[in-house]
Amino acid sequence: MAAPYVEQDVSAVSQMISALEAARKDKRHGGFSCKKTTFKIKSSRDGIEVDSWRMQDWDYKKKGLPTYARGLFTTKTSRNVPEIAVRGYDKFFNVNEVNETKWDVVLKNTKGPYELTLKENGCIIFVAGLEDDTLLVCSKHSTGDRSDVELSHARAGEIRLEKQLAAVGKTKEDLARELRSRNITAVAELCDDSFEEHILAYENDKAGLYLHGINLNLPEFATYPSNLVQEFADQWGFIKTDLLVMEDVNEVKTFLEDVAKTGSYSGRDVEGFVIRCKMSRNHTALPYQDWFFKFKFEEPYLMYRQWRECTKAMISGKQPKFKKHIKITEEYLTYAKKQLVANPNLSKLYNQNHGIIKLRDDFLAYKNIKGSDAANLDLLDRVVMSEVTKDVILAPIATIGCGKTTLALALKHLFGWGHIQNDNISGKGRPPRFVKALMDELKEHPVVYADRNNAQRHERKQLIGDVKAQNVEARIVCLNFRHDEETIDEIRRITQDRVIERGDNHQTIHAATDKDKYLDVMEGFIKRFEECNPNSPPDAGFDLVIDLDPTAGSRVNLETLVNELHLSLPNVLKEVPSPEKLDEAMEYALSYTPDFKHTIPDRGGKKDAKQGQRQQQQAQPKKKGLEYMSVRVGTDQIDRVLDKAFKGVGPEISRFFWQLKNTRRVQRQFHVTLMHKATAAQYPELWKRYTELHDAAGGGDAIMGGCDVLLERVVFDDRIMAIVVRLFDEENKWECVNKVAHITVGTRDPAVKPKESNDLLSKWLEVGAGNEGIQEVVFADKPTLKGQVKGVTYR
Repeated sequence: MAAPYVEQDVSAVSQMISALEAARKDKRHGGFSCKKTTFKIKSSRDGIEVDSWRMQDWDYKKKGLPTYARGLFTTKTSRNVPEIAVRGYDKFFNVNEVNETKWDVVLKNTKGPYELTLKENGCIIFVAGLEDDTLLVCSKHSTGDRSDVELSHARAGEIRLEKQLAAVGKTKEDLARELRSRNITAVAELCDDSFEEHILAYENDKAGLYLHGINLNLPEFATYPSNLVQEFADQWGFIKTDLLVMEDVNEVKTFLEDVAKTGSYSGRDVEGFVIRCKMSRNHTALPYQDWFFKFKFEEPYLMYRQWRECTKAMISGKQPKFKKHIKITEEYLTYAKKQLVANPNLSKLYNQNHGIIKLRDDFLAYKNIKGSDAANLDLLDRVVMSEVTKDVILAPIATIGCGKTTLALALKHLFGWGHIQNDNISGKGRPPRFVKALMDELKEHPVVYADRNNAQRHERKQLIGDVKAQNVEARIVCLNFRHDEETIDEIRRITQDRVIERGDNHQTIHAATDKDKYLDVMEGFIKRFEECNPNSPPDAGFDLVIDLDPTAGSRVNLETLVNELHLSLPNVLKEVPSPEKLDEAMEYALSYTPDFKHTIPDRGGKKDAKQGQRQQQQAQPKKKGLEYMSVRVGTDQIDRVLDKAFKGVGPEISRFFWQLKNTRRVQRQFHVTLMHKATAAQYPELWKRYTELHDAAGGGDAIMGGCDVLLERVVFDDRIMAIVVRLFDEENKWECVNKVAHITVGTRDPAVKPKESNDLLSKWLEVGAGNEGIQEVVFADKPTLKGQVKGVTYR
């Protein structure tokens, strides 16, 4: 087979570089950011310089980039012509990591042959030829001509390359000329434990440069087939990467899933496979192109990495952090500590990435167990209650702000399970009344979520005892939001931020009204928190304990929880919902607004309490003043309209909307402001009329009438988003004094105030969409919603 050859197109390369330059100077340009670093090649006799272009990993998921090369160096020839000097692979993703790598999409959009190469575990090295016959050897973003640690990878790769070329009787200049004549970059993996250990072992004849790809130096991705890569490896002394070729994608899927069960292939531990094939998103209209995806094995490599990081933490005197493979990791650390004490030099070598694999393998030999079996010990210890079909209570152990109610609402949305909130129960005798409510809910639902913190042991003792006394068959599953000593400061920071952002949107914690008071309440919960100990009472009474991370997002904990429930209670949760269903449930949960509230009293003595009661009885209630007039519209209706609108546009336009959604910066309630007290001096007659109408309706949040709200379009920049609306009512009673009637959707961060919507819309009227960073999405069907006119009073 003849090797593919395509000459560089100067115009295409120039356009690519211009787009990257624009993104470098303006990070918002095109929706991605780019960093350029210039390197002077010391070995170049002509003093050639190359520019390294680096984008963020998440940007590669976006559409419309000037190139998707991950590892890109450009330069100029002696005739001042721009060219690509080094071209890495297009960024490729793991199975199920993005939509294109979901198996159903892969089956539909790809064709063979499917070339499977082992995913070697080292550092990537690029090799290319420059105009003056200089061989350029670099890592992903560096040439090796500087002295910091990252750049030493390129130099180590060059040293290894010099040895292999000498072994086959060739020079660096020979290889440079060959690569340049073909307009290609050789892509290899430097695997050498004498230089740097990773996870898999590479010693003696296993160490070296593994050639796994040859790319054409073009903006778009084009690469050699694997048989030509292996032929090139033979000619130039590279180690060949193991290769399997399959024609049927279903055979590929079955093979990978079988190998993943052990994490080894042909008697050797492997990290995974890279699959090379052809892909077209629309094969009737678009040509097939070179395309890669990967299949990484989670275990035992995640466990090995955990051991490595825990060992380094122990060497530095820090408490190791780990949340998986608990028992075997504790045993490993006990063993490792003894070895480090017996051999003080081992600590120094370990921090230099030497001795990592030997210490791990020595422990496995000591235990007489394989790594894959060690990683599966958690599964062997798993409690499986296949006989259970109902009467399951989910009971958190948490503090305020961990996300326990968000999880409850998401589960209710997904499965229709019951949900009892302790905060909805007021008055005396709350603990037994809480359990009674749980028992009543179990009559209607197979699972009920006992939404209470249960932060102290006596609370868990009461819950477990009262439940078992009333229903001995009930199974109580502990959702343990782990509060480890080393993470408590991070937990405190994250949970406080969540509660402050939530404001008064909680039954008990009204952070917007009195932040300091309720932060004190939160701190009290953390100080009184007693960790779960499943090996002793009362926590030994739980039928199952599932660990969750209070610092992780609720979406992460939701996925962990449903997976664990499916494995341990397979006849209660028979099927794990799709990622899309989990996303939908999380959006539902985050839009929740409580309809019941009660107040935590100030903690004081009986004397203070009685004095406070007398003062409250003596005080006359003050009339709350009107702050502004509004037309309230349904949250769910607005959410549906926005989701539909932004799903119908491209990622560059929808990016800010999804940013607001993912960072919980979308308003929890939506309204049109008719008039604010601040404008009363400008419109005294209208303010007087609104005030009188509000008083006549009884004040407070009484509904004063109805108004139709027509949604016209969404207008936004990178700070704030608003919906332009029109108001209609039969009596023309409700007048809006703003230049543009609107609903504020959300703001980028708390520093951007909702009232800035007025400034945005004034500029929009002046310059229009598409100018000065302003964008718009027009609603196709112009929906009209029923609104309720309400006055909003001072707190």
